[in-house]
Amino acid sequence: MSIEVLNESSATADEVTLVALARHVLGQLRIHPQAELSLLMVDEPAMRELNLKWMGEDKPTDVLAFPMDELRPGHLSGGTEDGTADPGLLGDVVLCPAVAERQARAAGHATQDELELLCTHGILHLLGYDHAEPEEHAEMFGLQAKLLASWRESR
Repeated sequence: MSIEVLNESSATADEVTLVALARHVLGQLRIHPQAELSLLMVDEPAMRELNLKWMGEDKPTDVLAFPMDELRPGHLSGGTEDGTADPGLLGDVVLCPAVAERQARAAGHATQDELELLCTHGILHLLGYDHAEPEEHAEMFGLQAKLLASWRESR
């Protein structure tokens, strides 16, 4: 996996752990080992601008996902016409550590735990999961919980 991390926020985050988590999640979902993913951390003004431009909401949010290969996410089960695996460019997961910190405090856990949850959530969005409908919500959040549990067990 090629996972690039860029921290443009003023917050300190355990970037090595976020990369390891992303590798774990993508591995569990059998995403091609040469798939590419970008993790970007930004401050609230930058996240607010992205959220306004792409989602129409004038406030910072915790995570945004910008998929690249929406139709072919790079699964090992095949992705090309001849059935061979296609690595795929997954896209960008943008995290806002400041928002994550507030949410973590409200939930009673560490900011890093919240960033790991949000990173997993963003990756699932890159792979086409959504939570607009009750069935989608149940599927996505169930998978998210399973992936985070397996991540924590592996550490």
